Amino acid sequence: MPDDNGTPGADGRGRKMDAVYDIPVNVSVVLGKSTMQVSHLLKLGRGAVVELDRQIGEAVDIYVNNRLIGRGEVTMVDETRMGVTMTEIIRADQVV
Repeated sequence: MPDDNGTPGADGRGRKMDAVYDIPVNVSVVLGKSTMQVSHLLKLGRGAVVELDRQIGEAVDIYVNNRLIGRGEVTMVDETRMGVTMTEIIRADQVV
């Protein structure tokens, strides 16, 4: 019987989860959102700044397959890449 973490026991039933581990998912991070009229959107050009609803340093939203799963802080991975440190996990019953 498999133990709680899906490791196969004597009967090998935990191996069912192996197929799930290989399924790709889309992960996205939302820095903030903005609402504007189409006429304003069409006037945007190179160098335009779109003001977002969040402040610098405020937590960003982490989505997996378009479902909010957590919040985190933007961090530098190296000189050219950034990442997100997860600071909060959101259960499905917590989403508004």
